[in-house]
Amino acid sequence: MAVHEIPLERRTLHGHFSPGLEPVVSVEPGDSVVFSTIDSGWGGEGGSWERRRSEPRQPGLDDGHALIGPVEVRGAEVGQVLAVTVEELVVGDYGYTDAGGWPSWLNQRLGFDDRETISLWWTLDAGAGTGTDQHGHVVELRPFLGVMGMPPPREGVYSTAPPRRWGRNLDCSELGVGATLFLPIPVDGALFSAGDGHARQGDGEVSGLAIECPMACVRLRLDVRDDMSLRMPVARTEEAWIVMGLDEDLDDAAAHAVDGMLELLVREYALDRRDALALASVVVDLRVTQVVNGVKGVHALLRHDAIR
Repeated sequence: MAVHEIPLERRTLHGHFSPGLEPVVSVEPGDSVVFSTIDSGWGGEGGSWERRRSEPRQPGLDDGHALIGPVEVRGAEVGQVLAVTVEELVVGDYGYTDAGGWPSWLNQRLGFDDRETISLWWTLDAGAGTGTDQHGHVVELRPFLGVMGMPPPREGVYSTAPPRRWGRNLDCSELGVGATLFLPIPVDGALFSAGDGHARQGDGEVSGLAIECPMACVRLRLDVRDDMSLRMPVARTEEAWIVMGLDEDLDDAAAHAVDGMLELLVREYALDRRDALALASVVVDLRVTQVVNGVKGVHALLRHDAIR
């Protein structure tokens, strides 16, 4: 299969989703794309607080995460499933995490909405797999892309912030190297975009940011599946199946995740749906993916060794 390198330049960057965006490259199913990214806030220089912002940006079109794409997958059709396999992720040399100072529901609940924003500035060492902040705190890196997805099947300009059934700002920390993300295809050609590099994030992403960072190298394989029918994103990692639930209400997001996991258990283990619910209560973990993107996320996780 072919490997397509996408250059990091203004024409390959965008800050919104739309089915009207022209693809920057067309690939065959099974091909891989390789690219680097700036950070989600359009910053491109590391090593200091005064990181350079990518310009020019178009108001209304580039207000969201800095994304690479779209990538057209030839022959991909509405109703099929796009399989995105994360083959390589190499973080850049810096990252940042902000907390407080803006009116999110959680900041307001915690009393941080009208206080000064506090920032952690991270020096990242891709070889060692560690990040060190200005206070000397060291964390192990677990890189992934916060945004991988496609536009809705309607004309218009759409924010990159909320996750949807076609992917986008999922912020699921399980989607590291080796993971395959399965997404229902909403438009012919798929028009897949990705970005929002995270060096590490806790489930929930409670401040609203992870370790936001550029990616020195991203390699993704894009394939098309005809043998799956999905209502919500599903992923498979080396350790587990993951089913995602998305909704403005956290209870409904959890219900969507459980419902999708029951479908998977019925399909993979030939179970009755009621039996699947009982078994899920024993072997499936529910985790809060994120609570900060307007549309909240819950993912249900079933380890491959949980049922023998």
